[in-house]
Amino acid sequence: MTETLRTLGRRNILSISGGKDSTAMWLLATEQGINALPVFADTGHEHPLTYDYLDYLESKLGKLRRVRADFTQDFAERRDYISREWTKEGVAPEQIGRALAALVPTGIPFLDLCMLKGRFPSTRVRFCSEILKRDVIFNDVFIPTMDAGYQVISWQGIRRDESEARRGALERETIAPRLEFYRPLIHWSAADVFAMHKKHDIDPNPLYKLGMGRVGCMPCIHAGRDEIIEIAKRFPEEVARVERWEAIVSECSKHGVSVLMDVRVGRAADLDEIKAHTHGIRNYIDWARTARGGKIYNLASIEAPAACASQYGLCE
Repeated sequence: MTETLRTLGRRNILSISGGKDSTAMWLLATEQGINALPVFADTGHEHPLTYDYLDYLESKLGKLRRVRADFTQDFAERRDYISREWTKEGVAPEQIGRALAALVPTGIPFLDLCMLKGRFPSTRVRFCSEILKRDVIFNDVFIPTMDAGYQVISWQGIRRDESEARRGALERETIAPRLEFYRPLIHWSAADVFAMHKKHDIDPNPLYKLGMGRVGCMPCIHAGRDEIIEIAKRFPEEVARVERWEAIVSECSKHGVSVLMDVRVGRAADLDEIKAHTHGIRNYIDWARTARGGKIYNLASIEAPAACASQYGLCE
């Protein structure tokens, strides 16, 4: 494998998130002597500890290229569309006015994208990773590299035991004549991943010792109850930020409301009932703190957080 990947005319590009799997993949490439370009697509929705961790990895492993989506030019087109079409669709003039006033780019990719769409992503409509990570790396890194005459080997830190959706993922996949996906960790376990960190004396992202099961968006729309509770306990500033973003995106929504997470995600019939003050991030946290049925608080959910709380046994 190593000799093939070193062949002249190929470029190995590693998609790095700051999480355990992509870090292990970077370590594997380094261990094998692969000349690779690690790339981080910044959504603007990561925790500050992840940005610090990426700096740490750079200090240990070498330069990391950082890219981010820029939607500045899309706002004028969106405002024009709203002015032209929403009246035809029966949207209240007051809501049209609020949307037009709110649609000002912030420079934060995740927030700007949600403003343009007038909604947050959900587990059923997950446009965030596709647009903010896959597309920006493809457009900013892969295409220029391929246009320069190289074949791109895209390294992806995907493991089959992560989820049912990834059970059938292939180790190698040819996407185009000059683009191949390579997933070197496909058969690895989480234990294998952390063992690679230990082997090279690289600390895992500290969020894994603070109750996070995944590292990326803060919070990710796939975060479970326990993770949301830990976020609420440890990072109230992140909750406050999401609350501010919910207010901004709601202004840009045709329906006048959009929330990041809701216990009834996907039930479009309930849309008229959803309001930020009853279904926003803080209400979702309250729901997460209750036992099944949503009526009795789980006392452990309101206790002070433990100094270390790892889902992967990292506190042992």
